[in-house]
Amino acid sequence: MPLATGSLGRRAALIGAAALALPRWAAARERVTSVPAGAPVAELATVYLGQVDPALCWVSEKYDGVRALWDGSVLRHRSGRRVAAPASFLAALPSEPLDGELWLGRGRFEALSALVRRTEPRPDDWSPIRYMVFDQPLAAAPFEERLARLAMVLPRGGAAPAELAPQWRVADRAALANSLARVVAGGGEGLMLHLASAIRGRGRSDALLKLKPSLDAEARVVAYRRGAGKLGDQVGAIEVEAPDGRRFFLGSGLRDADRREPPPIGSSVTCRYRDLTSNELPRFATYLRRHEDW
Repeated sequence: MPLATGSLGRRAALIGAAALALPRWAAARERVTSVPAGAPVAELATVYLGQVDPALCWVSEKYDGVRALWDGSVLRHRSGRRVAAPASFLAALPSEPLDGELWLGRGRFEALSALVRRTEPRPDDWSPIRYMVFDQPLAAAPFEERLARLAMVLPRGGAAPAELAPQWRVADRAALANSLARVVAGGGEGLMLHLASAIRGRGRSDALLKLKPSLDAEARVVAYRRGAGKLGDQVGAIEVEAPDGRRFFLGSGLRDADRREPPPIGSSVTCRYRDLTSNELPRFATYLRRHEDW
């Protein structure tokens, strides 16, 4: 069944065709974490390929932020490391366990990342950061029940740092495509779909799905290639290695600051691409950003 009809359908068809071309390595390797016993564990999304009727899901925006899990007393990255947040920010969070994204707004990931990396956070710097909560990590109940519980303990907007991320239902695939077009047109990354009847899982889950207008994947930096012409004294491209050992170059998307101080050898980066070559490598791959090992 096609995702939609008309112009939205053509856009959705392109998205679906590209998603079906996901390389085997795109989600093959999970990041090693050291989450303490009893602490919330992140549920990770898989790519939406039309495998679930969207009418069975709650839909929300995919925030371009930093994942954070709150257990009622400690805020952690998905790796298990503590988030260096100001005491005033943490004191304003409820006692209920929460799962969401620290967010500064659309298109402001780099500024957010710089703030979150600081080991001595300043309350004034954190005042515009929102904790957009979309799930309750420890509740052994269907997502729809978890969402209803969150609605009772979290405000929708206001002065509190944590708020319930807007969630809505769609009637069909055409309505889902319309939601995607609206969010992307406003500068958003894409959508997340939570299966309403699903119990929360651990690690990669088919009950949590992501839908974006382009594809992305992680790769490890292994080398640099010097630039030419005016870039002769800078990095022209970075060579990266996929989890299955395949290597390719990322040159497009690098900003002047990235060329002067490229991501270190061994670090992970995120690349965005259109589809795959016959060798299953990203076609027209561009550098997006360094993938922080939170």
